[in-house]
Amino acid sequence: MLIRPEQPHDIAAIDRVITRAFATAPHASGTEARIVDALREAGALTLSLVAESHGEVVGHVALSPVALSDGTPGWYGLGPLAVAPGHQGKGLGGQLVAHALDALRQRHAAGCVVLGEPEYYGRFGFRADPDFVLPGVPPEYFQAVRLTPGAGGGTVAYHQAFEVAA
Repeated sequence: MLIRPEQPHDIAAIDRVITRAFATAPHASGTEARIVDALREAGALTLSLVAESHGEVVGHVALSPVALSDGTPGWYGLGPLAVAPGHQGKGLGGQLVAHALDALRQRHAAGCVVLGEPEYYGRFGFRADPDFVLPGVPPEYFQAVRLTPGAGGGTVAYHQAFEVAA
């Protein structure tokens, strides 16, 4: 399995993987692929990694900047994370998350937030943290990992692409 930054020729395959991965997800909005496209078009797709198997894109993860109400810079949102249905349950999503977090550490980022299953994301250090709030979301599903101790807090705002794509 090769994990690498997306290339322009990957965009259609990324859209297909995201659409297929979220087709049966219980909390999917159906806009996940459009969110990634909107982030890319806005120049707000900080990191877009693909997982490639035998020359085929089978997984994808996106990182984009988020704003904290306390003004602390260097925070990112992880997601969407998508693995093609035939490749799920094999640890590929975990590899994508680990690579994304490593990339943030190399950038000396303050931290990362994610909206997702606590059991899944907890293994990467994400925790529900009362210092971070995403309005309208059950707090146990909105999690953060601090990459710089004590870095920031407050209400979190994702890039407007998450709203435009809806």
